[in-house]
Amino acid sequence: MRHHRSKSDGPGTRQLRVGELIRHALVEVLRRDEVQDPSVAGKSITVSEVSLSPDLRNATVFVEPLGGGDVDDLLAGLNRSSRFLGGRISRAVNLKYAPRLSFKRDQTFNHAQHIDSILRSDAVRNDLDADES
Repeated sequence: MRHHRSKSDGPGTRQLRVGELIRHALVEVLRRDEVQDPSVAGKSITVSEVSLSPDLRNATVFVEPLGGGDVDDLLAGLNRSSRFLGGRISRAVNLKYAPRLSFKRDQTFNHAQHIDSILRSDAVRNDLDADES
């Protein structure tokens, strides 16, 4: 009898491993400045995570531009170049099928800054001081 994974189990080991291989391959392609789209060419981009569907056919790539810039323009350029990048990735990672890549902004940096600002707020400081009393 096969064990079926539920949605709450999260990604499997294979998804995580292949996602990390794809992330490294994407970083290398972007580092070599192989993408010709003017919105992407010459930009420093952090690829923080690649999340794959269970069948490894769809990949969501979370990116953040270094040094700021127009994130929407960068994402549009990356999404326009997704077929080219998918082909490069399938050769570099030796996948049977090139995953369909979609690029999204990584919000974890903004989320971490927001949490940090909350923890440093006067309201939290007052609560901590009240607990010590």
